[in-house]
Amino acid sequence: MKEGTERMQEASGTRLAILTPAYNRKETMKRLYASLKEQSCKDFFWLVVDDGSTDGTETLVREWMELGEIRIGFIRKENGGKHTALNAGIRKIEQELTFIVDSDDYLTKDAVETVLAYAEKYKGQKKEKKLCGYCFLRHYSDGRVNTAYFPKDEYISNYVETRINGNIGGDKAEVFYTSILREFPFQEYPGERFMPEDAVWIVMSQKYDMVHINKGIYICDYLEGGLTRTGRAMKIYSPRGMMLRSRLFMNDKRVCLKTRVKMTLLYAVYSRFAGIGFGEAAGELDSKILFYLAYVPGMAVYRRWKKKLC
Repeated sequence: MKEGTERMQEASGTRLAILTPAYNRKETMKRLYASLKEQSCKDFFWLVVDDGSTDGTETLVREWMELGEIRIGFIRKENGGKHTALNAGIRKIEQELTFIVDSDDYLTKDAVETVLAYAEKYKGQKKEKKLCGYCFLRHYSDGRVNTAYFPKDEYISNYVETRINGNIGGDKAEVFYTSILREFPFQEYPGERFMPEDAVWIVMSQKYDMVHINKGIYICDYLEGGLTRTGRAMKIYSPRGMMLRSRLFMNDKRVCLKTRVKMTLLYAVYSRFAGIGFGEAAGELDSKILFYLAYVPGMAVYRRWKKKLC
């Protein structure tokens, strides 16, 4: 397939789309594919968005599509980063629910069944409780939860209250109502290939809550060369996206002071990497006092990080 082309298998009637952005992850995707074939519930559609891979990802996915063991869709696009692949996929998904699953991770056998069971349970409460989706646990292949459990099972709250102020960090397994995801596309800056997902989650949390469920359905093992391993470099080379993320946290008065101070420091650092002057950077903030206080130490961090890049 050429850039910008797509191929979709028939998937009408399915409720869940599993969305996988992929960039040169042909080998690890085999494990994900195997886990999808083993699902106890087959009511899903797997959409792979190839973000300009050069390792034969397209050929492999086309082979799987020919086998017809699960329903698959494929989109190929020019390399632009995971967030741009998510935008491309979300625009095409017709299913009610979207489950974002990375190409180097995989699912437990009951993952789809579990997601749909909770969606059915809360179906009548979606509008009343203003739910945008469901948040499950991730764990490692040895069974350890990758960060922490939620305060209680089926805990309904927003991203800021639970994940930021509640200090429950790390990645989770999020399933969203597709129509709501479309309300909050990822901002795309030319030349930048990274945008943290929480830059969308924090905005979404101003309007919607999630059901937080203490059950692991997603298995992750961070790989060399993955986004987690190459995090700082990716962020430095995507400074406007990182400024946006920091600014969203800084301007949200629900966010605890400790986190806002940290984000203010990072905002100063990334503004320098973006080549944006003090006055312009300050002008985009609701409250400028923290920025004034953080600017000098932020420049010290900037110089240290820049030196490590050289």
